[in-house]
Amino acid sequence: MIDVQLFFYFGIFLVIVGSLATAWGPGVNDPVVRVFNAEVASIGVSLILLSYNHMLALFTLVAASVAMSLILFRAIIRLEEMGADL
Repeated sequence: MIDVQLFFYFGIFLVIVGSLATAWGPGVNDPVVRVFNAEVASIGVSLILLSYNHMLALFTLVAASVAMSLILFRAIIRLEEMGADL
């Protein structure tokens, strides 16, 4: 059986790596890459909450994914309006 502490520590690792990648990672000038890096951090938060409550983790993952998807679509639309090559 998987230990609950493993979810907690791996979640902390993903939050730190995802946050650093969003701020200073490769391709941070591209909003699409920045949103994908923020998704890594949101999955880390969900894993941290998974060690406390399963429904809390599920609701957090769904809410964060919906918000990040809306931001991603808006970024792609804005880039196409500016004439950027995707």
